[in-house]
Formats: sequence, structure tokens, C-alpha cells
Amino acid sequence: MKQIIIIGGGAAGFFCASNLDETQYKITILEQNSDVLQKVKISGGGRCNVTHACFDPRELVQFYPRGNKELLSVFNKFQPGDTMDWFEKRKVSLKIENDNRIFPESNSSQTIINTFLNEIQHKKVDVKTKCSVKEITKQEDKYLVKTSLGDFEADYIIYTTGSSPKSLKIIENLGHKIVDLVPSLFTFNIKDDLLKDLAGTSFELAETSIPKLKTEESGPLLITHWGLSGPAILKISAWEAINLAKLKYQFEIEVNFISKSLQEAEELFHNFKQSNPKKTIGQSKIFDITIRFWQRILEVSKVDLNKQVANISGKEIQKILENLCKKKFHVTGKSTFKDEFVTAGGVDLKEINFKNMSSKILPNFYIAGEVLNIDAVTGGFNFQACWSEAWLIAQDLNLKNFD
Repeated sequence: MKQIIIIGGGAAGFFCASNLDETQYKITILEQNSDVLQKVKISGGGRCNVTHACFDPRELVQFYPRGNKELLSVFNKFQPGDTMDWFEKRKVSLKIENDNRIFPESNSSQTIINTFLNEIQHKKVDVKTKCSVKEITKQEDKYLVKTSLGDFEADYIIYTTGSSPKSLKIIENLGHKIVDLVPSLFTFNIKDDLLKDLAGTSFELAETSIPKLKTEESGPLLITHWGLSGPAILKISAWEAINLAKLKYQFEIEVNFISKSLQEAEELFHNFKQSNPKKTIGQSKIFDITIRFWQRILEVSKVDLNKQVANISGKEIQKILENLCKKKFHVTGKSTFKDEFVTAGGVDLKEINFKNMSSKILPNFYIAGEVLNIDAVTGGFNFQACWSEAWLIAQDLNLKNFD
């Protein structure tokens, strides 16, 4: 019986093992931590954001700053609808939330973990934890995997280690080219009077742009203790991960908190002024923002909160609207978004055959998951890439004929 060694007990490794034909192979998973599926456990705040309700591969690839061209063929064979189907066949009910993220009905990542553990137990997959891989050497038509628990021999290797520098070094030593790792998906550190003591304030739709990189994104925005977060920031951090690393995370960002042009905002202001002349500006609900944030805008714009709307000068209006629609912040660094650390960089995609996720350099060697130079914005997309790639590997191996 042929031996498959899966290196890395995360999402891609377990999904691959769960889809392999155990009558054809003896399957072993090597995991260096004491627990398997650690990212699955913490994903989505412990609820596990399994995938995203986007069922058209051409639309789906738009969420991947790196890997979008290569993943098109992969998603044409296995996409979020197939993921849902796979879990539902195993009696896991999934639900689509308003923002199209997909979670188990149970709201617990343990449901997903248990499903995988049941699958691999049923397939008699051998899982070795606290097993750290030191080196892999090619020996004729086999591989020797040297680990902290001794040596393992493999006919096939499936490399799903995630993006740790150590695991990239091992695969680089085997001849693969590595694209330097940089963080992706992070929040921006900003110190500014406008944001001070307003952590937790959110905006349903904001626009963010980095003039120096000629890039912009829109979406929900959140003020945090450190600065700014939310999809509008996370998307820009993912798409510009490499450029922001080059700027050493020091740059200027422009924020439009209300997603309205200066002209539109001015019109709303003047209409309000005409119909509510006697109202005090500090208590006026002109825009869809919290009163606390509005009052802070007025303070920063040096406008007296007790002034009647009728007495606000044109100059004051301009100042208010600039802070609301064209506020420039100086970003001085980044913070990791939750515990779901995502990186750009990894194994160069030119060296992978995306028909079956096999290495073009190493025979009988497959690579999937975050170890590849593929990453996505937040919302279940990184997991979907893992499921799809792992499924392709399993299909390819299951079709091999050893008669």
C-alpha cells in the first residue's frame, strides 16, 4: 500500500485526508503543535467562517489579491457550493449570514473540527502531533521525512504547513522558489485627536484611499484603540500588502466617513440649515454617524457645539465637511487582525500545476494552503482556497491506478 505523508494538520491537510481513498493509501498527518486545526478553531471568533456565499468562480477570484488568476480553474472544479454540499452530506448544517459569510448553524468551530476528526478516524488516518519536521530528502522514487519523532518514508507528500518561515525553508531546500513573506490583513495604527476615546464607533459604509499608492477601498469601518479597522481597512491592507511593507507601514490615508462627495454633503448640510435654523449644531443629526463622533468632528473643526445651525459660517461648514469626507491620517504602523494571521508570500505559483496542485519541480509532491503565495481578504475566502486545493489533490491521488 502506498504511503502518503501530509505535513501540516490544518485546514488543507485535514480536508485532503478526509477526501483520500483509504483503501488505496496509508495516510499519516504530521503536526508540529500539540493541537490540530488551530486556525479552524479560532476562525470567525470561534464560530469558524467556513466559506463565503459567492458561487461564481469569476466573482470569487476577485477576493484574492494573490492567486486570483491561478484559482479560477481550481474554483471551476470545487467552489463554495461544493463546500456546503460536502459538509451537509456529513450532517453539518451551515447558514449564510447577511454579509454572505457562511458559518455552522451551531455557531461553534468545534462542529467543523469534530467532522474532520470523525472522517479521518473512519479512514484510519494516523495523526502525529508534536511532530516537528526537520528535513525532507528525495530518495529515488520515495521521500524521507526526518522529524522530532523519527524518520518517515513517503511515496507521496502533501505539503500543507501554513506559512511559517521554517516550513518555507524546508521546501526551498528542495528547490522551490519562495516569494518573501509579508503580513496581509492588518489594522492601521493611527494617533489622531479625531479618533481619541472613540474605540468601538463604526461606520456602515466608508471610503478609504492611500493617495501615494493610488488605491482605494470601501466598506464598513471601525475605530479601535489603536486606530482604524473593519473591511474598508482590511481589504486595502490585503491588496497593498507588499507595497505597504515597502513603505514600512508609514503612509498617509484619506478617509471619507460617510461615502458622500463634498458637494453631496454640502447640499445635505444646507437643506438641514434651511429647515432647522434654530437647532444647535451639536445636537443636529445631519449625517448617518453617532452623535459622539459628530461632536468630535465639530470640536476638531473648532466649531462651538452650542451655536445655532443658522449661524454656522460657510468657512465652518467647509472645515466640518473636510474632516468628514476628506480626513487625512498619518499611519504609523500596523496591528495583527485578531489571531487569524494571514501572510502574502510563500511558494512561487509558477512552480505549481493548478490542475492538481502538484509541484512542477518535485515528483509526487503536492502543495496547498497558506504555504503558497495565495491569500484573500477576510470572509471565509482563505479557507475556501484550502478546501478547493486539497480536494483537487485528493481527486488526483484517488484516480491513480497501481495495478
